[in-house]
Amino acid sequence: MNYSEQSLLQFPAALQDTDPQPDLSFVIPAYNESENIQNTLFGISEEAKRLKKSFEIIVVDDGSTDDTFDRLICLGDELPLSAIRLSRNFGKEQAMSAGLMRTCGKAVVIMDADLQEPLSTLQCLIERFEQGYDVVYAVRAHRDDESQLKRFLTTGFYRLLSLGSECPVPPNARDYRIMDRRVVEALVALPERNKFMKGLFSWVGFKSCGVPIELRSRQAGSSKFSLRKLFKLALTGLTAFSDWPLRIWTVIGFIFASISMLFSFWIVIKTLLWGVDVPGFATTTTAIFFLGGLQLISIGVIGEYLSRVFSEVKQRPGFIIAEEYKSNSEI
Repeated sequence: MNYSEQSLLQFPAALQDTDPQPDLSFVIPAYNESENIQNTLFGISEEAKRLKKSFEIIVVDDGSTDDTFDRLICLGDELPLSAIRLSRNFGKEQAMSAGLMRTCGKAVVIMDADLQEPLSTLQCLIERFEQGYDVVYAVRAHRDDESQLKRFLTTGFYRLLSLGSECPVPPNARDYRIMDRRVVEALVALPERNKFMKGLFSWVGFKSCGVPIELRSRQAGSSKFSLRKLFKLALTGLTAFSDWPLRIWTVIGFIFASISMLFSFWIVIKTLLWGVDVPGFATTTTAIFFLGGLQLISIGVIGEYLSRVFSEVKQRPGFIIAEEYKSNSEI
C-alpha cells in the first residue's frame, strides 16, 4: 500500500487506532541499521518497562538498502512496534516527520537507532518532563572526540544560525528529546517541505530545557551522514531560519559604494592638485574581478533561497511511504 505525506495528515494517528493511548511513543529514524536495531528496540522496551510506562515504538526505515525492515517485521512478534518503510532515502528530517505523524502517545520521544545516546538518560529526561516542561532535549556535553576543524565548523554554524534569529537553536542540542502531545501536533501541522527539525523544535516554542548527556561510540556500523549531507542540511537550516545571508549583501553593497565614492573624490582632488598619474591597470583589473566575485556569490545566495521557494511551490510530499507494518503485541 502506498501512502503520501498528505494521506497521513488527513487521518491523524490518534484517530486511526482504537488502542489505549500509551504513555510514550518512541520515534526511531533508521537507515541501514540492521546491526543495531534489535539491541536498540529491546533496550527501549526494557527501559520503558523499568520506568513503568506504557509505550509504542515507531521505526521509520528511510530507504535502507540492507535488511533493516525485514528485521523489524521479525521483532514485531515481541514488541509493540510499527514499522514504516519509505520509498527511498528522503533524509532523517523527513523520516522523523513521518514517525511523528504516526504517534498517538501522551508524550513522544525521538531517538537515534545507533545507541550513541545511552538509554539510561531516558529517566533523567522524563523526570524533567514531569516537572512541567513541554520539551526536554539532550545536549551533547562535549565534543572532545571530534577534530578541531569539525568543532570550529559546528560552532560557527550555530552562531550563524542564531544571528538575528527570533528563535535561536540551542548549540549542541540533539534530536533526542521528549515532547508533550501539544508540541507534536504543532510540528505535524507545519506545511513546509524543506525541514530542519532542530530549527522547527525551537520555532514552535513551548517551555523547554536541555539535559547534558555523554555520547557513546556506535556499537556497530558507521555514521550515515556524509560531508555532502551535512553541508546540505546546514544550507537548509540557514535558508529556512535566517534571512541575514540576503540582508548582508545590502550592507556590503553600501560599504563598497561608500568606498567607491570616497575614492572618486580622492582621484578628482589628486588630479587637480598633482596632475594625472599613469593609470593603474593591475589595480583596476583586480578590483573588477573582486567585485565580480562578490556579485556571483550574492547571486548564489539568492539562488539558494529561490531553490527553496521553488521546492515549496511544487508542493511535492516530503516523503512517500512504500510499506507499513503494525505488530499485534501488547504494550
